[in-house]
Amino acid sequence: MPVNPHLSAVLREWAELFMRRSMRDFIQFIKESSLTTTQLNTLMRLYYRGDCPISEISDHLGITNAATSQMVQRLVEQGLLDRTEDPTDRRVKQLTLTAEGRALIEQGIEARRRWLEDLTVALPAEEQANIVATLTTLTQAARRLDPSL
Repeated sequence: MPVNPHLSAVLREWAELFMRRSMRDFIQFIKESSLTTTQLNTLMRLYYRGDCPISEISDHLGITNAATSQMVQRLVEQGLLDRTEDPTDRRVKQLTLTAEGRALIEQGIEARRRWLEDLTVALPAEEQANIVATLTTLTQAARRLDPSL
């Protein structure tokens, strides 16, 4: 199927607008939380994918285990992470998001959701139904192209 330049332009415009707004809210959340981007990225990884060893966070962030351990220590001291020994290998330190860490990430997610909810309220019901159908189709196509999403 040939590329539809109008569809590509509309998708690009929406993606750019969405990302600008999403990043603005995200940057504001980072400033308010007093976390570094690396710390927030670690908390988000644990929130979305669950507990893991420190080495997996190192791989995820592309930094050394030593640097990750120092960063993790600060998050443990802030009460955002728990670090425990793996019961099968005491050398491996397992990371778990605390209730406080989970609540912090959920606050950031909620900040993004509020804008989307405000946007949906601004649309008539018929347009909302059309958008739901279209975005469902778009999401399915994106997942077919990249199943890891």
